[in-house]
Amino acid sequence: MVIYRDEYRLYNFGPDHPFSPVRLEMLTSLLQALEAWQNPLAPPEATREEVLTVHSERLVKRVEAASRGELYPDLEHYGLGTGDTPVFPGMDRAARILVGGTLEGARRILAGEKRVLQLGGGLHHAQYDRASGFCVYNDLSVAIRHMTRAGLRVAYVDIDVHHGDGVQWIHYEEGEVLTLSLHESGRYLFPGTGHVYEIGRGAGLGKKLNLPLEPFTEDESYLEVFEALVPWALKAFRPDVLVVQAGADAHYLDPLADLLLTTRAYERLFRLLLEYAEAYAGGRVLFTLGGGYSLDGTVRVWALLYHLFHGLPLPERLPEGWLRTWEARLGKPLTPTLHDPEGAYPEIPRREEIAKRNRLTLQRLTELVAPHLLH
Repeated sequence: MVIYRDEYRLYNFGPDHPFSPVRLEMLTSLLQALEAWQNPLAPPEATREEVLTVHSERLVKRVEAASRGELYPDLEHYGLGTGDTPVFPGMDRAARILVGGTLEGARRILAGEKRVLQLGGGLHHAQYDRASGFCVYNDLSVAIRHMTRAGLRVAYVDIDVHHGDGVQWIHYEEGEVLTLSLHESGRYLFPGTGHVYEIGRGAGLGKKLNLPLEPFTEDESYLEVFEALVPWALKAFRPDVLVVQAGADAHYLDPLADLLLTTRAYERLFRLLLEYAEAYAGGRVLFTLGGGYSLDGTVRVWALLYHLFHGLPLPERLPEGWLRTWEARLGKPLTPTLHDPEGAYPEIPRREEIAKRNRLTLQRLTELVAPHLLH
């Protein structure tokens, strides 16, 4: 099942902001041009009460007021009105529409659906009391809490290049939620968190896993540590469902970060995540989108996800008409194939050192959490 509505594009911080609704417009038009588009389910927007299951009344009041043009003097204290998360008219409803899509995915899982792809959302930086990093409300945590309140154990896997901090902190003391984030190290990248020693507290101890990766990590090293860590953690935790934040900003073309994944790595990641859902969670998995700021790279990564989710054959070339339309609109050439060309970027001279550091980080993490996760 795919969940989407055109109103997702109302979540719009302005023409110069990297979190652009153009990404969704490009993606849906590409899937239509490839004749892969299937009528999605249009979800209801989340209610105020549903947002309040993970956010404070103080934050929601300020988002609502800012949406009407009424600006509280302490907006920045709540992460609003900043360069990253500027206010815009109708922001509260636009954010609740995205939350509603992910929440509807959770409802469908509880009703017996096995696989759900939410073509939006993934707003993983929003905190209990604060908007952050392009994220006003945390759709992922609203969906996760809905499922845990129904008795499910949820494993959250975040492959966005930025640490999934909001989801981690909201569920930091919850033993029924495993959070697992692979991201570029917070020593170099926003939000500056996601260190290996952030392993949870109370009932959540040992169930919050972070694998901070070295800048310029490439496919081979990323997949090596991913394939060592994720199935090990899932087997130990025994989830009822996976929730996956499928950010595309670890792609080598992304302008905001320094990991170097290609579409080949993303294909492998998506295939593995579907396999892990079958092996460890009864086949149940809810995917959302997330970050991704190279229009060229992001749209192709998410088109890959869509095809693999549906078991469709992967097209070799993108439709000429679609390419011409979007190249004219963007004023620059686009990659004409779904996969990246061979040798797409120069060789990284520190490749072996980077891979070694990532292995050491993995070792430190597993040594820290094993006594708790395997208990």
